[in-house]
Amino acid sequence: MQFGTLLRSIQFLGLAGSLRALRYGVNRDLLDRTFRKARTKAKIEPRPPGPLQWAREIPHGVELKFEQAALELLLLAPDVLRITWKPGDLPIPYSIVGNDWPGDQARLEEASDEVRLLGSQLLTTISSEGVLRINDLDGLCLRADDAPLLSGESWAQTSPLAPQASIYGLGERASGWNLRGGNYTLWNQDPGGSYGPGHDPLYMSVPVYLCLQPTGHYLLYYENAHRGEIALHDDARVCFERGALRSYFIHGTPDHVLDRYSQLTGRPPLPPRWSLGYHQSRWGYRDQQEIQAIADQFKQHKLPISVIHLDIDYMQDFRVFTFDPEYFSDVKSLARSLQEEDIKLVAIVDPGVKVDRGYSVYQEGMRDRSFCTLPNGKPMLSVVWPGWVHFPDFTDPAARDWWGAYYPRLLDQGIAGIWHDMNEPTAFTPWGDKTFPLLTQHSFEAQGGDHLGAHNLYALLMNRAGYEALQKARPESRPWLLSRAGFAGGQRYAWNWTGDVETSWEALRQTLATMMGVGVSGFPFTGSDVGGFSGEPDRELYLRWFQLGAFSPFFRTHSAIGTAAREPWNFDEEIVDAVRKCLQARYRLMPYLYTLAWFASQRGTPLLRPTFWTNPDSPDLWQIADQYFLGPDLLVAPVLDAGLQERQVLFPAGRWYGFWDESDLRGEATQSVPADLTHIPVFVRGGAILPLEISPHEIELHVYLPEAGEMRGLLYSDDGDGYGEFRVDHFNGTRQGDTLYLNRTNEGEFDWPYGSLRLVVHGAEMEALIVDGQRSDQHGKRAALSLFNEVAIKLI
Repeated sequence: MQFGTLLRSIQFLGLAGSLRALRYGVNRDLLDRTFRKARTKAKIEPRPPGPLQWAREIPHGVELKFEQAALELLLLAPDVLRITWKPGDLPIPYSIVGNDWPGDQARLEEASDEVRLLGSQLLTTISSEGVLRINDLDGLCLRADDAPLLSGESWAQTSPLAPQASIYGLGERASGWNLRGGNYTLWNQDPGGSYGPGHDPLYMSVPVYLCLQPTGHYLLYYENAHRGEIALHDDARVCFERGALRSYFIHGTPDHVLDRYSQLTGRPPLPPRWSLGYHQSRWGYRDQQEIQAIADQFKQHKLPISVIHLDIDYMQDFRVFTFDPEYFSDVKSLARSLQEEDIKLVAIVDPGVKVDRGYSVYQEGMRDRSFCTLPNGKPMLSVVWPGWVHFPDFTDPAARDWWGAYYPRLLDQGIAGIWHDMNEPTAFTPWGDKTFPLLTQHSFEAQGGDHLGAHNLYALLMNRAGYEALQKARPESRPWLLSRAGFAGGQRYAWNWTGDVETSWEALRQTLATMMGVGVSGFPFTGSDVGGFSGEPDRELYLRWFQLGAFSPFFRTHSAIGTAAREPWNFDEEIVDAVRKCLQARYRLMPYLYTLAWFASQRGTPLLRPTFWTNPDSPDLWQIADQYFLGPDLLVAPVLDAGLQERQVLFPAGRWYGFWDESDLRGEATQSVPADLTHIPVFVRGGAILPLEISPHEIELHVYLPEAGEMRGLLYSDDGDGYGEFRVDHFNGTRQGDTLYLNRTNEGEFDWPYGSLRLVVHGAEMEALIVDGQRSDQHGKRAALSLFNEVAIKLI
């Protein structure tokens, strides 16, 4: 144990808490040695599948029997192939939803040295030794797998990678944007204090990655939650400690494969509209009076805000589902006061339940046998903030229901959303793996199992318990959950953020790459702690991080206890003004962001998209990690280094407009653009019809004329919460000579929510308009309209 680790432990936990953590670490190590010894009684050499013995056709696929292994190939759709090597237990499908795949035509062809599965889009060839190759029907190789090796319960496989292939994803990584050239651990883990670039693993390991390569792109998902390793060098090498080797190969563009992947693992639900606003948080708000004062200061400084978060300080001695009777004695009145200013309260929930005979949650958990146990049947003891704790077994449906029954305690006090933390799961220990002993027992839906199989699923199933509890308690409202950890399928329940990242310019640069990687891993709603979690950013770093946050899906400032206050007014007036500009832009963009959120709920498409998103066949775009698209129409180029007054931006083909001004640029080129301290470069795609909200009842449609081609825009509207009526307005435009034609169609029964509508044209001026057959003599850049069906605009 390092001396610095011990000092930090004593600082945060006190001497008694640190001694508990030491004791827990010793006990965990003893139990883990027992676990490992039982699994490695004899050394087992890795063995290949052996010779192929027979193959037979099944509906939509083929089964193959090798001397020492079995293989099933199943075409769930023409572009989706499931590959399963056994022996090994098949996973409980926690990450998978639905079985309504259409399948595909599948024909088995046998030759002397190979078997072929021919579908309508893919040709899969399996050699007599178990080497697998996936081609498209033009003969291009999309992926090749060497014959896997089985050692005891552990599968390993190597897959050659094309020299140009770039790899993205694997959940939350601090390894740069393209993961090629690195080794990655698939094991959710609290880094123990703040982390910086290069730390691995982090809170959310997801065994899914996107591969871009000249011969064709694909996404690969391994349905295995056991501890694993993936190395991405000249080849991709994967190994899992246990379980069948099951993967899903999905072929197509990034947009298409994320659609298919979210069809497989679940669509993210449409969030309440307020969640897309600005969130203020801090570990260390002392009492509810301080939180009210924070809200008042936001109002005084004319800084928009939607949410304030309560960290662990609100609990009574860190007992989950309680409120401190002295400092948070009337949270309901606080929530009511904040709601009058349209500010919601979010409360943190940790899974550890304090061992306390006078604490009802503990008593009832013991009575209902809802906690994880050791093999002797006794509840597993661990250490987190309350001291000695038991952890719920979220693989048990009854335990999920028991846990969820406490969420109304928070909702009844006015809490609008829940923040799940410490759910990797994390235990306090000054060395080693900060989790449960591996022989800890879990229910697994009454099938039984240990923590090696449950660890990576823990957050997913805690989030499921919380989400279903919120649905049950408030069926008229959409649940909103934020989670530090997760697994594939977790997008069905919770948003995530990048956790306790350090405060540095290097960490800011890494944060953008991490958020993009999380997005292509199937989690479209992600963000970071503005300014970094653990340190004290100077004015420049704070503002640059704030600017990135303003154009991220989840926008929150949060920091550690003991750091300097980070609310905007703690900086100078120039910074406050720049922050206000960012916040005002965020709220003007709410119709656009809400529409992106709705689209993500339909297709799984990330809100924050890499530069290659619209042109993945261009290798020149594959390595760009310092700019991105927010939705289809905004190109964002954050400033990620100190002291810059300008920066280089690669503009894809087409016409681009400055979001903040009337600048007009042409792609396809890299150009230097202004980026003074108070300015984040943001550009709008020519051809976009961008909805901007001026007030809750006023909206502007900004039409950005392209060099050529059509114009398109989308606007989703509803009440902002619940499951009532909705509407989707489609705006389309074409230009013929000096006349611009716009038309609008809509679906859904929700009434048009705006009383005032203005049209703003960029790239030309209006001389006259004909609105639904009626002439209007308005001219210039802006025109006031009623809700139209067709508009013809004479341009000058």
